[in-house]
Amino acid sequence: MASFKETIADLNAQITLFGSFLKTERSVSKNTYVSYLRDLKKYFEWSLERKITKCMNPSLDDLLNFVEYLKEKALAHSSIARHLISLKNFFRFLRLEEKSTNQSVELLEAPALWTRIPFVLSPESVTTLLESPSLEDRYFLRDRAILECLYATGCRVSEVVNMELKDLHLESSFITCTGKGRKQRIVPLGKKAILAIKDYLQNLRPLLVKILSSTSMVFVSKAGKPLNRIIIWKQVKKYALKSGLNGKISPHTLRHSFATHLLSGGADLRAVQDMLGHSNIRTTQLYTHVDRNRLKLIHSKFHPRGNKK
Repeated sequence: MASFKETIADLNAQITLFGSFLKTERSVSKNTYVSYLRDLKKYFEWSLERKITKCMNPSLDDLLNFVEYLKEKALAHSSIARHLISLKNFFRFLRLEEKSTNQSVELLEAPALWTRIPFVLSPESVTTLLESPSLEDRYFLRDRAILECLYATGCRVSEVVNMELKDLHLESSFITCTGKGRKQRIVPLGKKAILAIKDYLQNLRPLLVKILSSTSMVFVSKAGKPLNRIIIWKQVKKYALKSGLNGKISPHTLRHSFATHLLSGGADLRAVQDMLGHSNIRTTQLYTHVDRNRLKLIHSKFHPRGNKK
C-alpha cells in the first residue's frame, strides 16, 4: 500500500498531467485552464493539510469535508460550485487513465445557489454609455467600437479581446465569436456597431499598429499590442463614470443588458441562448426573470386576478 507521501506526490503529478490533457486534448481556453488548475490546487492543499490518505480515491464523506473546507475559506457558493465541476472533470480524467475508480465525486452536488439577479442598464442608459466616448478621449474611436461591440453582440470581454480581423464580416453584418471550449458561434451586428467598428478600423487602428503591423487582433493598445480584459474593464468603468451612471457597471453588464433587452423585445429564448454561447438554456432563462415589465405583463395577462383592462 502506497504511503501518504507517495500518494500526495502522485496526486500532484496527475494534476500536472490533467493540465496537459486540457491543453492538448480538450483545447480549452487559457482562462478555463487556469481556473481548473487553481481549483485543483485547493484540493491538493486540503489533501496535504488534512493528510487525506485516499486523496486519489476519496469517499463521499471525504468530499463533503472538502466542501466544508471551501466554506471555511469563505468562498462564494458560485466559486464552490466551480471547484466541484473542476474536481469532477479531474476524476473523470483519472478514470480514463485508470488511475482511480472513484465514482463518489459524481454524487456530490453543488451547494444550492441563490439566483442573483444581474444588474441591467435601461436602453436609454446603454445609449448614454455608448455615446460617451468623445473627441476629448484620446482613443475614442477604439473605445466607442469596443462598447458598441460588447452591447451589439453580448460577447464576453475575453471574446472581444481575442477577436481577430478574420472574425469580422462587416459587409454581411455578423462576427464569428470563439467562446468557452473554443466553440465558435455566429453573432449578428447592428448598423451602429458596424459603423463604429469601420470608423475605428479605417481611422485609428492603422496608426496604432504601425510598429506591430502583423498583429491580427481587432482591438489594440497605443503600442499596437492586443488589449487585455483589465484594460477593457477599466475603459467601461471610465465611461460609466463619465456618463454619470450608477451601479456596478462592467463589460458583463452590457452582456446582461444585451440578453435582457432582446428577450424584452420578444426574441426567442433559444436564439438568445445561441447568441450568448450558453451550453445550458437554464443559464439563459435567468434573463427572463430580470425584465420586471415583461413579468408584470405576463402576470396581468394570465393570472386570474391580474390587472386586466
